[in-house]
Amino acid sequence: MRTFGAVVQALREYHGLTREEFGRLVGYSKHTVASVELGRRMPDVGFVEAAERVLGNTGALRRAAGFLERQPGLASWFRRWAQLETTAINLYTYECRMIPGLLQTDPYVRALAADQLPPLSDAEIEELWAARLDRQRLLHERPNTAFSFILEEHVFLRRTGGIEVTRGLIDRVLEITELRNVEIQVMPLVQEKHAGLQGPIRLLETPANKWSAYNEGQESGQLISDPKVVSVLQARYARMRSQALTMQDSVSLLRRMREDL
Repeated sequence: MRTFGAVVQALREYHGLTREEFGRLVGYSKHTVASVELGRRMPDVGFVEAAERVLGNTGALRRAAGFLERQPGLASWFRRWAQLETTAINLYTYECRMIPGLLQTDPYVRALAADQLPPLSDAEIEELWAARLDRQRLLHERPNTAFSFILEEHVFLRRTGGIEVTRGLIDRVLEITELRNVEIQVMPLVQEKHAGLQGPIRLLETPANKWSAYNEGQESGQLISDPKVVSVLQARYARMRSQALTMQDSVSLLRRMREDL
């Protein structure tokens, strides 16, 4: 990835373009360009194709991209979805098992990793956190992407990792609620009507206005592109947004939970 990024940077500079100018031409922020050039981010297909057109259309970047390795710390079944996340214009997440990776903290990740079987090495745990931290940059680097999260109240009440880890986690979530492009709602513990009882839901819309969904289970994940299935999941998610607490009430609940710890 660092070698690929160095080639992109060299070609960009050869054409006399700043990162900001190049970013406008390929449709990505200067921060994303910098992340690719420094080897911190896996370039998606759209980036490679746009960069090819802008930087001479020699085919060099397309061929080089075929040798890129995926970032450690991401499960093989999740990698395609993680790639789609980097360019999504809408990204919706309902989670009932744990706090989603985009909102996790370092101590929380380590608490989750401590109970994984088979056991993880220290290096693998570091890779897990590094991968999540890289994904979390999306919240700040893509201000025009709308992020929506619906979280079950009980994922906080479980106190994974202990009281201090949970306090830090709630602080992190409250901090994220201040971003204009992020909506976080809590599904209350007592809820007589709930459209998401079948399990977690992830939805995203691509720049081409195509919607996809993703479901994940034990050691497996499924990327869903069937419009009929995606439509059903969209309807369920929309219903849950009306059933969950409002953003303001969700923030109030999180603050009360933080005070009670």
